[in-house]
Amino acid sequence: MSRVANSPINLPSGVEVKISGQNVSVKGPKGSLDFSAHELVSANVADNVVSIAANNKTAQAVSLAGTTRALVNNMVTGVSAGFEKKLQLLGVGYRAQAKGKVLNLTLGFSHPVEFAVPEGIKVETPSQTEISVQGIDKQLVGQVAANIRAYRPPEPYKGKGVRYVDEHVVRKEAKKK
Repeated sequence: MSRVANSPINLPSGVEVKISGQNVSVKGPKGSLDFSAHELVSANVADNVVSIAANNKTAQAVSLAGTTRALVNNMVTGVSAGFEKKLQLLGVGYRAQAKGKVLNLTLGFSHPVEFAVPEGIKVETPSQTEISVQGIDKQLVGQVAANIRAYRPPEPYKGKGVRYVDEHVVRKEAKKK
């Protein structure tokens, strides 16, 4: 069985956690996040340390405690440091340009793709072939990056498409006569 929930979460300076019943709210320099924990899990704050525990020893309660601990830890990290995913465009004529809350993508289609950036996410384009997705909610940052990548995932023959910066695309050999 996993023992993720047994390790406490140390709060960095400037981060404040309030627990009222099953609601956990985390407030920090970058913003605030809320989470509603399952009734099989209890959370406590004491001396800048958050501890998560299962209310009973069933397998479901223990697994929910580990999940809750990971989610609260991601919230603490998000409001203190934030999260970032970097994407890279590979292909002739593939470009990206951020304008306010809209990301304009030219990905080889007959039309430009306009991606509406959701609230709480900041998208930057340091160059025409790089995209940086930033925010305090880890799940939302990853989902936005995955949605952008889904417009043109990297193909295995030439490697063209939108990929994560640290992603390795396995290339296939071309058809032989």
